[in-house]
Amino acid sequence: MATPPPAVVVLDYGSGNLRSAERALARAGAQVTVTADLAAADAAAGLVVPGVGAYAACMSGIDELGAAPVIARRVAEGRPVLGICVGMQILFEYGEEHGVVTKGLGLLPGGVRRLPAERVPHMGWNTVAAPAGSMLFGGLPDDARFYFVHSYAALAVDQLTAADVLVTTTEHGAGFVAAAERGALSATQFHPEKSAQTGAILLGNWLATLTPPTMTGGADR
Repeated sequence: MATPPPAVVVLDYGSGNLRSAERALARAGAQVTVTADLAAADAAAGLVVPGVGAYAACMSGIDELGAAPVIARRVAEGRPVLGICVGMQILFEYGEEHGVVTKGLGLLPGGVRRLPAERVPHMGWNTVAAPAGSMLFGGLPDDARFYFVHSYAALAVDQLTAADVLVTTTEHGAGFVAAAERGALSATQFHPEKSAQTGAILLGNWLATLTPPTMTGGADR
């Protein structure tokens, strides 16, 4: 019997490119549900946390939904979570915007600050430098390009690598974290769902780490 596609929940907490993420994941081979249902988010083989806009607004949405414990529990139990754009940023300890510091989920060390670049937001295609052993970037060439739209980023690359996080970097005004991998937790500052074939390959790599649902009843059906 064919292996069923992995069940993925795209968390709807009021922020993010939900439908574009849903379509990209479905094309990559997932069975996708967009929902605010925390039980479904907890039970899924993979959880995607999207995010666009302000850090504080995204954290407010996470807090109002009560999603933080679910995300943290999945990571602690080794069950995959993928953060995208601001959905990546809120995984850090804090975000600083316009002099205001907002507490994040604290699943990655350090914080998120405004890019020190002449032109912000950073909008467009960049190549990235992925570390040896990266799961997300397996099979992708060194000149693969990904689509970025953001004004803030995690800049303290050394702090992450010291905490045994696999860090992929790129530059816009300064070096910053383009992606991070730590156990069951993966995250990208860029938008894989807007990154054409390279993004599709990356999403496929992530889906390949998910455990398909277990069939019950003892017989094929």
